[in-house]
Amino acid sequence: MFIDLDFNDDYIINQKVDIPSSYYRDSEVKEIKDLYVNGRFYYDSDDTIRARFDIEGNMIIEDSISLDDVSYPFSIKYDDILEESYKNDENKLDLFEFLWENIVLEVPLKFTKVDNLSEFQGNGWKLISEEDNISNDNPFSDLLENFDKKE
Repeated sequence: MFIDLDFNDDYIINQKVDIPSSYYRDSEVKEIKDLYVNGRFYYDSDDTIRARFDIEGNMIIEDSISLDDVSYPFSIKYDDILEESYKNDENKLDLFEFLWENIVLEVPLKFTKVDNLSEFQGNGWKLISEEDNISNDNPFSDLLENFDKKE
């Protein structure tokens, strides 16, 4: 979806947008659902193009623990001068590229909806929380005490 940037009036967008699946190929995002864009492009007083947007949606990403697909809601407030890198030779803006570059910044490094770590265990291993790790008896606690007594 290209937007002509040779406009004299504000270019207003207030709609649901579907990002093409080709954008997901090399990312942690598996899908974007319910993406709503509300905002405008306009010329500022010094003839620069400014973009002011509210972008909301749900990205489907992989849970860091269970590896299941989970929905991660996001909300972006964008208010900045539009960089020249967004424009192509015909003075048009690729709206999908603009949105995608801002959405990718919201992808969390780790995200989980797992509440019960005891479900994740196997032969000789199990996941434990940080609290359990600190409160349980640590077989190396004597060594750690000696470490702390440096003189």
